[in-house]
Formats: sequence, C-alpha cells, structure tokens
Amino acid sequence: MRQLLLNIIFITIAISAFSQQKAKVPSYFGIQLRPVFPTRFIGSSLTELSQDGFETTLQQRLGYSFGATVRAGITEFIAFETGLNFTQRNFDVDFGVPDSNSFGSDRLSFIEYDLPLNGLVYIKLTDEVYMNASLGAALTFKPTDVYVENSPGGPHRYIHYGVTRRKIGLDLNANIGFEYRTRKDGFFYIGGSARVPFAPLFDFLASYNYQGYNVQMDAPVDGSFLALDFKYFFPNIENKGPQFQNGPIE
Repeated sequence: MRQLLLNIIFITIAISAFSQQKAKVPSYFGIQLRPVFPTRFIGSSLTELSQDGFETTLQQRLGYSFGATVRAGITEFIAFETGLNFTQRNFDVDFGVPDSNSFGSDRLSFIEYDLPLNGLVYIKLTDEVYMNASLGAALTFKPTDVYVENSPGGPHRYIHYGVTRRKIGLDLNANIGFEYRTRKDGFFYIGGSARVPFAPLFDFLASYNYQGYNVQMDAPVDGSFLALDFKYFFPNIENKGPQFQNGPIE
C-alpha cells in the first residue's frame, strides 16, 4: 500500500509539473473538510437483522472527512484533481432479545483512506466565480476491522463486528460546486459530493450468546453517502527577480 501511495503522489507531481511547464496552465494545492451525511437516495443507511428472537439494527449517522487535494490544470477549463483523504463513518447499533427483556446500544466508527482520481470541468460565471463539476473514481484503503462487545446485565452477551472483505476498494465519486477565486488570497470552494462504493463497505456480523445458546447473523453494509464540501486552494506565489533558464552545459 505504501508503494501504491508513493506511485500516485509521484504521478500527481509529474502531471502538475507538466501542466505548469508545457501547457502554461496553473496547478493548485489545497485542503478540504466535509461532513458526511448518510442517505437513502443512493444507498441504504439502515441495516436490520433478526433471527431466533435476536434483533439488531445498524444505522449510519453523521461522519466527517478531511484531507489534502491537488488540482493539476490541463487547459483553461479542464483539470485533473486528486489528493489524500481520511474519512470516518459513524454507526449506531441497537440490539436486544425482547423475549428476555434484554436490550442495549452502542456505536461503531469505521475509518477509511481514499485517493480520488477525478476529471474536472469549469464553467466561468464571472471573472471571480466559477462553477465546476467532476466525475471519477476513488481508490480506498480500509486499515482495520472494528467490533464492540456488550453485556447489558446478566449473562446476555452481544458482539458486533464490521469486517472488511478487501482492504483495497473502488468507489464512484461525483462532485459539483462553486468557487470564488482571488489572486492574493486563493480559491474558496463550496459544493456537494456523492460517494457510492462498487462493493459493500464491510460485512456486519452480529452474535448473541446466553449460557451456551448462540445466534449469529450477518449482512453487507453499503456505506454510500452525500457530503457538503469545503475546500481552500492556496494562491500560487510567483517568483520575482532573475530566473535560472539554462543548465550548466549549453
């Protein structure tokens, strides 16, 4: 995974340098922050399991994401955008065995790293305001599985797992938004994005044990979300004074 990250960073730097030197289109580095909202419009935010009197629900809640982004200019109105982000999805877990009057709740937090690879198109509205839309894929890495264990009184024991099928995955990534550009203060962006995994985010496993009696259930968790994006791109600083043009040997 480390080698993969290094390769992508190298490719990004190379694209940025090429765009600066050959196409004369500027590239930018920035940071981004976004709250992550579960949604039923592009996936399921609720997972329900029931078997032999044991009931469990997993409900995705508000999460967050932040990271760095690089926008490499290709033409005046087309760019390539990538970066590295950390994303945390939060889930509420409610469980119980109604016949035994045993109930409980807990929370699972599932983390993920992603590398978006997006093609981006600008629409110029004014000299300072641009609309842009991007579409692409995000390469994801899920570093750990998660689990919580509960014994809400008596010998009742509940264990809930979030188990990844594959550490590395791929998501569909779409964004649309508006940005305000300034020469001295950089770019300010606000927009929305949608993320849809091509495979389940993880498998949700639920286990109940009572004095040797055991029930186990499982179901895939979608993990799709909508997000509100806030980005800031730092201004490019122009070098002043005489510039080095030729190598030591002409």
